[in-house]
Amino acid sequence: MRIILLGAPGAGKGTQADSIKAKYPVAHISTGDMLRSNIKEGTELGRNAEVYMDAGKLVPDDVIIAMMERRLMEDDAKEGFMLDGFPRTIAQAKALDEILDKMKLKLDAVVDLVIEDDAVVGRLTSRRVCRQCGEIYNTVMKPSSKEGVCDKCGGDVVQRDDDKEDVIRKRLSVFHEQTAPLIDYYGKQGILVPVDATGEKDAVLKVLEQKKANA
Repeated sequence: MRIILLGAPGAGKGTQADSIKAKYPVAHISTGDMLRSNIKEGTELGRNAEVYMDAGKLVPDDVIIAMMERRLMEDDAKEGFMLDGFPRTIAQAKALDEILDKMKLKLDAVVDLVIEDDAVVGRLTSRRVCRQCGEIYNTVMKPSSKEGVCDKCGGDVVQRDDDKEDVIRKRLSVFHEQTAPLIDYYGKQGILVPVDATGEKDAVLKVLEQKKANA
């Protein structure tokens, strides 16, 4: 299984990926994790990326693409992969096509997790995170036993700055600008699969298995 997960911040890409990984031995490759790994390992690509990140700039496409090509050749991706946060642009999508052509591989599907902006805002503004251990809570679905105190370590449970409504709506605006061309690009290839992101946690898995059975 080789897929791309498209979805707004808060659409539940991580939750859906966990459901798929529980059944299939595929690599969940997120751009953020990939960047952090290269920086931690001190690779040349990681050092290049860190220069831009430290300056508050976006990491250039050529650096991200080179990291992705290297990552897709690692052992855990041989049985399949889920890409999360890549591609973000048409240029990255075309570069990915070239990488997969060289590897003689094809994408099985590009999953578009569909969710209204207001639903995303509701999800993310209710999220809280422990400042000490990183445990995640939700004021509606999973509050800590004592408000503001982590059940796991006793640390402070806070709302992150990027989970505030004005910031979320700016992130959503950027996401829509970037993603609309990708939806059209993969739609023309016939591999775009829209999935309701407000559904159950294994919604994507069920859709992909049904698609596979009908192939």
